[in-house]
Amino acid sequence: NHGYLPEPFTIADYRQRVAALGLGVDGGAVVTASYQGTGQDYLATALRELGPGWVGVTQLEPDATDEDIVALDKAGVRAVRFNLRRSATDVKLLTTQALRAWELVGWHAEFYVDATLLLSLEPVFKKLPAVSIDHLGMSTRGLPYLLNLVDRGARVKATGFGRATIDDVGDALRRINAVNPAALMFGTDLPGTRARRAFELTDLDTITEAVGDNLDAVLDGNARSFYRI
Repeated sequence: NHGYLPEPFTIADYRQRVAALGLGVDGGAVVTASYQGTGQDYLATALRELGPGWVGVTQLEPDATDEDIVALDKAGVRAVRFNLRRSATDVKLLTTQALRAWELVGWHAEFYVDATLLLSLEPVFKKLPAVSIDHLGMSTRGLPYLLNLVDRGARVKATGFGRATIDDVGDALRRINAVNPAALMFGTDLPGTRARRAFELTDLDTITEAVGDNLDAVLDGNARSFYRI
């Protein structure tokens, strides 16, 4: 990340921002950002302070032990994240690590990746029991690959609309929801670090129009089930 470090964004800042938006948020997933590396203390501390209803998504050291993973699971972590946009990735290590986390504690594997690369990752996805893709897969061009993955059980985060280069976010949401109503999982992505824009309430309007009667599942139930909250 070439030394990139954003301004601090605390739990108090998060709560203040959510309140200012008029949102009622009583749970969610705290996701480790690429610039936060593989240190775990901050995530465990955040989950303790946030309390019940909150889980973590983390990045692991290549040499993380079984004991490390089990301890993180006890602290509330529920997924291992692979950032293929901002860091070099050893695909063999990725696969091994994801499978080990699943077998030990039932974590799914989360991917921050442009969906145009999903086809090249097919050998990996064939081996992984549970997968989620960040930010609607990031691009319009990758949507056909993403829909294929959704049809096979992958989940998709309805987050970070200000990050993606998707021509019509509402259309992408509709198409994903039509393939699998359990796939979409809403999140604010706050503070929206590095995004062209952070979350806005109009993003919720876009989701509401796209998924119709499935709104409660997209805003709440799908993620609670998948993250085992």
